[in-house]
Amino acid sequence: MGLMAKNTKRAGKAPTQRMLRVGEMIRRTLSEVLQRGDIHDEELSAMSITVGEVRMSPDLRIATAFVLPLGGQNKEAALAALRRNTVEIRHQVVKGGTMKFAPELRFQTDETFDQMEATRALLDSDHVRQDLDD
Repeated sequence: MGLMAKNTKRAGKAPTQRMLRVGEMIRRTLSEVLQRGDIHDEELSAMSITVGEVRMSPDLRIATAFVLPLGGQNKEAALAALRRNTVEIRHQVVKGGTMKFAPELRFQTDETFDQMEATRALLDSDHVRQDLDD
């Protein structure tokens, strides 16, 4: 079975326990690295960035970190700083963990808080409240 077929086989399926465990280990280590300011970038060191989740690809070669700067401000600047320092961040994450190899790190904005706020606003709307009261 080719590599492509093997990787697409899990598409749309729930993550395995191993994917979840490795993702959580990388999330904790990445959070610590960013909190300690181990990356030699003044702009990045000045930011407080929350790592909400790390999702692993089925082959554990790609780790997608969902991040959000404190207060949700300057999302694009935070992503740019993280992406600019990906090589150093990757080195620090592997150095602090117990992994045999370093997965490729990708960064995306964590939209979870925006989605929660939109859901809360929807539930507070008069139309929905009226339906709930009936």
